[in-house]
Amino acid sequence: MVPWYRECEIKHGRIAMLAVVGFITAEYVRIPGDMYQGMSVVEAHNALLKNGPMYQLLFWIGMFELIVTIPAFVATQNGERAPGDFNFGMGFAPKDPEKFKLKQIAELKNGRLAMLGFSGMVTQSVLSGHGFPYVY
Repeated sequence: MVPWYRECEIKHGRIAMLAVVGFITAEYVRIPGDMYQGMSVVEAHNALLKNGPMYQLLFWIGMFELIVTIPAFVATQNGERAPGDFNFGMGFAPKDPEKFKLKQIAELKNGRLAMLGFSGMVTQSVLSGHGFPYVY
């Protein structure tokens, strides 16, 4: 099960890195339509929950997760692939194995930091009622 735990840690780290960028971007770029204008990101999230679009996102992302996760779990447990290895973006990866290992460690650490950072951003936004930058 240890490779599967690493797979989950890498996956959640990648999602958290995207979430940090998305949470900050949502402060400056809004969904078109009068319904979501003039409110904070947290208020917009609650409005999307109330009006239903978030449930569609949950359903379709959940379906995608099922389709991808089950074969990834089996392949990881059988040793057919390394945790988190989807062979996506390998053109950008260093060719030297030592440098590649350093990049993997950097991704893991950045993902851990993003998980903590996103939690802090959401907590600060909900408690203070202010958006990015979180200075007050």
